[in-house]
Amino acid sequence: MSPPSPRPSLDPLTTGAVGLAVVAVSSSAPLIAYAAAPALAIAFWRNLLAVAVLSPFALARRRAEFRRLTTGVGRREGLFCILSGVALAGHFATWVPSAQLTSVATSTALVATQPVWQGLIARAQGRGLPRIVWIGIAVAVGGAAIATGVDVGVSGRAVLGDVLALTGGMFAAVYTAFGERARTSISTTTYTTICYGICALLLLVMCLIGGVRLTGFDGRTWLAILALVVGAQLLGHSMFNYALKKIPATTVSVLILLEAPGAALLGWAWLGQVPRPYALLGMGLLLAGVAVVVLGGARAARRPAPTALPADPTPLTD
Repeated sequence: MSPPSPRPSLDPLTTGAVGLAVVAVSSSAPLIAYAAAPALAIAFWRNLLAVAVLSPFALARRRAEFRRLTTGVGRREGLFCILSGVALAGHFATWVPSAQLTSVATSTALVATQPVWQGLIARAQGRGLPRIVWIGIAVAVGGAAIATGVDVGVSGRAVLGDVLALTGGMFAAVYTAFGERARTSISTTTYTTICYGICALLLLVMCLIGGVRLTGFDGRTWLAILALVVGAQLLGHSMFNYALKKIPATTVSVLILLEAPGAALLGWAWLGQVPRPYALLGMGLLLAGVAVVVLGGARAARRPAPTALPADPTPLTD
């Protein structure tokens, strides 16, 4: 996957969209923990209902764009949309169950390792990372280990939730990387409609194979699912996808980290989940490490490349 093309400068609309997205996604983990429904069913419905909202607008205004993605060079962008949807399904299939197996604070903190995996994706693409970035990765992984270690003494169920949350962060990095490529030439509506549609289809298959119940929930659970659709999905994920047009994937991943303290506060105030001291220490180290990864990488990218000197300068003559 080649590096994305340069982006236009940031504008107030994009900044506002990112701020709205951060607030919206902070409600995701508490709502998932609150809903009395299987995790995969919640993920399926939030994506399917989002597609139901988006598709009328997409089909009415973006038909030509949909057709372009099926022919010629447009197929490459269409493939990015599909692969992004596959990665998003993997993210939901791992992270959503984690929010019901471990605490909201720990689940959100571990999935917030996404920028670390984003840096490793860059490394795999042949883009070297400076030493400061690898130091940040080490700090972040250490913080994740501390946060996870707190739950080892609690139950095997919580440990499984921690592992799933980490895996969800990996899938989220892949999802954002493909979205970054797709958004260079595709509108937000078209991209999100395809991506969420593929994700919903894969989650439906998982639910049917696993015998996951998809209906028969009580009223409060359906309200929680609808809140997830409006908030975390349409105002959260979609606004971050909108921002990918002008903000690099790694920067978007860092902004998503603001979800962690927001979700922890909501989990504390709404669900009574008081974060343990060691979990808070681990989360702090994790966030500090991720910040070093991104800020160190950005600083290195801003440094001008050294100017090469002539190998064999010609001596001056009279």
